[in-house]
Amino acid sequence: MSKASIRTVSCPTCQQSVEWSEKSDHRPFCSARCKLIDFGEWATEKHNIQGDPLHPSDEDDPELLQ
Repeated sequence: MSKASIRTVSCPTCQQSVEWSEKSDHRPFCSARCKLIDFGEWATEKHNIQGDPLHPSDEDDPELLQ
C-alpha cells in the first residue's frame, strides 16, 4: 500500500492522527487511554444524543398518576 492511499483520521479525544487500518487496534482512537476517556464521558452523560425521554415523569403524564 502506498503512502498516498493510507487513510488517517483524528482521534476523537486528543485529535492525534490515527492510521485507519487493522493494525490500529483502538481506531478511531489513538490509544486505549483515549478510548476509556471517551467511554467515561458517555457514561457520565457529558456526551449525549438528544431525543425524547425514554420514561416520561409522572408530572408530565396525568394518566400515570391514576
